[in-house]
Amino acid sequence: MMLKGQKVLITGGTSGIGREIAAVFAEHGADVAIMGTNPDKGLVAIQEIEKVRENKEQSVIFERVDVSDHQSVKQAVTKLLTDWKGVDVLVNCAGITRDKLLMKMTEDDWDTVIDVNLKSLYNLCHALVRPMMKARRGKIINISSVVGITGNPGQVNYCSSKAGIIGFTQSLAKELAPRGINVNCIAPGFIATPMTDELNDEQKKQILSKIPMAKLGSPRDIANAALFLASNLSDYMTGEVFAVDGGMTA
Repeated sequence: MMLKGQKVLITGGTSGIGREIAAVFAEHGADVAIMGTNPDKGLVAIQEIEKVRENKEQSVIFERVDVSDHQSVKQAVTKLLTDWKGVDVLVNCAGITRDKLLMKMTEDDWDTVIDVNLKSLYNLCHALVRPMMKARRGKIINISSVVGITGNPGQVNYCSSKAGIIGFTQSLAKELAPRGINVNCIAPGFIATPMTDELNDEQKKQILSKIPMAKLGSPRDIANAALFLASNLSDYMTGEVFAVDGGMTA
């Protein structure tokens, strides 16, 4: 039980990679709170996570929160800190896409993706770094993407947000290292999620041709990397970007 007794908050935890991270952390003994905007998805996620948690005493909580809204995040985190007396691990996994060529991209397409994918990190970390600093411990794990490193046509907004996550991670890691807090980043490659299910066969073929391992990753691949970064096995690692991409960026 690598996370037994740990209190973990995960944004974007109602589906895909975020939900898998929540499930794996619960399997390893953590109390888990997930944030999302869809109550129906939240209920399903809670039920799935409860099935795999290590014991029935572990908390599994869903909070309906728009992570791009600073005040809503502050209120939800304050309540969680009161109930839990602290948060040990934060995983920023909330993310959306609004893919278009730049010349067709609206200001709303840009602002919404940046707010959900990048501003959310500011909102969550701003609410949690002070109590983590007071405790002189904590793990922050940010989910970026390999396209934040390589770029991708039709995703100027998304790639900018994911590249920003990398810079955010490396800067915050330097700020918090003296206080015993680790800040790291995972950059998934192409992972089999509902988002990639929308791709047609030709798009999938083109993607696979770029991956040396010739297959898509699974949400469990990312969750296992997050588990390592949340555990004490990574205590001397901070400011790092871990590509989990089947060799795409090697």
